[in-house]
Amino acid sequence: MSDTENLTPVITIDGPSGSGKGTIARLVADRLGFRLLDSGALYRLTALAALEREADLTDEATLTEIAAGLDIRFELRDGETAAVLGGRDVSRDIRMEEVSMAASKVAAMPGVRAALLQRQRDFRQPPGLVADGRDMGTTVFPDAPVKVFLTASAEERARRRYEQLREKGVSVSLRDLLEDIRARDARDMNRETSPLAPAEDAVELDSTGVDIDDVLQRVLQLVHERIGGD
Repeated sequence: MSDTENLTPVITIDGPSGSGKGTIARLVADRLGFRLLDSGALYRLTALAALEREADLTDEATLTEIAAGLDIRFELRDGETAAVLGGRDVSRDIRMEEVSMAASKVAAMPGVRAALLQRQRDFRQPPGLVADGRDMGTTVFPDAPVKVFLTASAEERARRRYEQLREKGVSVSLRDLLEDIRARDARDMNRETSPLAPAEDAVELDSTGVDIDDVLQRVLQLVHERIGGD
């Protein structure tokens, strides 16, 4: 790790799917003027590339090769972060349910995680970084001064996803979404490499029934206490 990386503060926000960590990470990064890493997008991009190549999602060697060779970048467009794969904006594509489920499977593979590890660490640049994911505080940035583990009940997370999809005109079953979330939780928590779990020094926040502004203020308070600033 370079001296610059050592001096660059990192705020990690980990948690299960649907806990609200992505939203909180964006709000914190915007408030502080920090860079943002949506680590889940890297796994979604890998999954999308694999699906488009009709790759076998159980073939770790092939998926690791795909992850290592991804032609990706992130661009700020109209205040939003766009994911670009092979020169095309795939921000909407990587949010499809098929890609989400494939990403969860791909992310369980040690080879894929190893291939994407340095890419994630490369986001650590001044003035600071907010990193959102599942193992940001335990594996990717274990020295981060601020670590948050954000969670919510499975029922709450399924309801949030249900409402998001309904707003987009997608017909879904709340029961199916709940089953998918529970299956994803089990896969994430029981995988061999970097299982989903709070870091020992992480502050755990439960967002079930809590207003997003209240969660944001609690995270900003932690930032103020641990690394200073406004």
